[in-house]
This record gives sequence, C-alpha cells and structure tokens, in this order.
Amino acid sequence: MRAVTFDFGQTLAELDHDFLMRRAHGFGAELDPVASHAATVSAWHAYGAAKSLGHARAWQAMMLEILRGGNVRKIRAEAADPTYAEKIAQLLWDAQPTHNLWRKPIAGMFELCAELGAQQVPVGIISNSEGHLAELVEELGYRALFAVVIDSGRVGVDKPNPRIFELAAEALGVPLSEIVHVGDAWEADVLGARAAGARAIWFAPTDDRALPEGVVACRDAHELRQALRDFGVG
Repeated sequence: MRAVTFDFGQTLAELDHDFLMRRAHGFGAELDPVASHAATVSAWHAYGAAKSLGHARAWQAMMLEILRGGNVRKIRAEAADPTYAEKIAQLLWDAQPTHNLWRKPIAGMFELCAELGAQQVPVGIISNSEGHLAELVEELGYRALFAVVIDSGRVGVDKPNPRIFELAAEALGVPLSEIVHVGDAWEADVLGARAAGARAIWFAPTDDRALPEGVVACRDAHELRQALRDFGVG
C-alpha cells in the first residue's frame, strides 16, 4: 500500500457540541451540549434512515435528533414551539458551508496524518460534504497535511460511488489497489472503498460484524497506526 485516504467527519474530526451550543445561541436558542452529545448514536441512525433522500435531508434529520436530545429551546420563550428544533436545524444547515459543526479533532488522528506525510506517504481526504471542506481544513490549520481533499459537494458524486475514490486516486497519482481508505461509515467508506478496488479500515466500528477480505477495524489512532503498518504503510 502506497497511500492513505481518510473520511473527515467522525474519522478525523467529530461534531463539536460546544461549538453547536454557541451557534444555536447565536440564533436565539439554548441547548445542553452534554445531552446533545448523548444523542449522537441515535442521530447517526436517523441519518442512515434518511440518506436515500439526499445528504441535505439526512443531515437535517440527524441534526433534529441532536437538537431534540439537547432540549433545544428559545431563550426566554414563554411557550414551547413544537417546530422550533426544525427551524434551528434549517438555520444550522444553511450556515454549514461557512460554520461547519464537524471541527473537533479526534484524538491522535491529525498527528497520524502528519507522521504519514513525514514518511513520504501521500495522504488525502474523501468526504461526503457540502462543498467547503477544504476551507474548513485550512481554517483548522491542517490543510498542509493533505495532498488532496475530495469533497462530494464539489465533485458532484458521493461515496460509496466508486468514482469519488477514483478521483482521489487520480489526484494522488496512485492506483486504487495501492490505497487504504479509512472511514467510520460501513456502506460509504468500507464497502465503497472495497468496491472501488482499495483496501479499507473501518474506524471506530459500531459492532463486531464479520469483516470481508481487505478490511480491518480500528477503535482509535493507536490501533490505526498499527493496522497501517500491517498493510505495509509507513
């Protein structure tokens, strides 16, 4: 294996619930970030159930679950508004291109990307996003770590479509058969990468299902580092 690509959300960075709280406050709302964080697992189930409707609808379904879990409410409201969470979810979606909520680095992951780069291993990002992921990575100070950022919102094709993986391979100048893709989404990242011809690492697996050939599971950056070595990377 000669190159590594990463998903972004829930692989390199996760939803920053404190940032979400501040964004909601800017819209005149308040919520409990601890409670919203506790709703994350059910929120991703909501995303999966709605993904056939498109990324925007699935994103808002997920955000609704998080906002309701966090008991989002209007500051100093006199009466409850049953549609208030939907209104805030729409405002957050509209602002997502410039105020992306997925910005809290996952422990050790960007450091691992830096290590790979220092070893002359080409590193890229392949993400289903809203078209401004490269700007977010730049804002966070990590853009120099990645040879390419493939954002579905810019290239017009989503994972698990093999074409998005092909675009990354072309940009990296490495055949897909020599790329390991790392991501948290079973269908989009693991099955998508394998269908395209790359190896895959399922990051932070949600269960202990049987893994197909060419796939391993890792719970954190430490395990991922060893798995990449086992694949002959770094």
